[in-house]
Amino acid sequence: MTEIKITVNGKNYELQVKEDAVLLDVIREDLGLTGTKRGCEIGECGACTVIMNGKTVNSCLVPAVQADGSAIKTIEGVGGDGRLHPLQASFLEHDAVQCGFCTPGMVLSAVNLLEHNPAPAEQEIKEAIAGNLCRCTGYQQIVEAVKAVKTNK
Repeated sequence: MTEIKITVNGKNYELQVKEDAVLLDVIREDLGLTGTKRGCEIGECGACTVIMNGKTVNSCLVPAVQADGSAIKTIEGVGGDGRLHPLQASFLEHDAVQCGFCTPGMVLSAVNLLEHNPAPAEQEIKEAIAGNLCRCTGYQQIVEAVKAVKTNK
């Protein structure tokens, strides 16, 4: 076991983790934040996307010990005070949520894009969500939801 210190959604944690644990395991099992989904476990689907130190990462590929000292945002850290983040509300308004499995990772990828580029072009939106697979929506509603948030700023 190895001790790590991480900040998740603004809260500091000191945890003992197995040497072979990945960040996804820590988030879901140790912290109980189950919004981050376990999908393919090989970094292909994006269901486990989180923001780590200002960049999106597939938490299924990040060794937990490598996350030591990092600031991490999960879907539970988006929005606040019982309110949806404007992007989450836009996803609902644009029917960009169907089965919902990809939604947490998709939202985090788009939130990270908007934090770095509040007015992205459509192609930039598509590139930002390219690592997140959705089997239900066909992506157009997701792109429209992100564009709508961009135009409201």
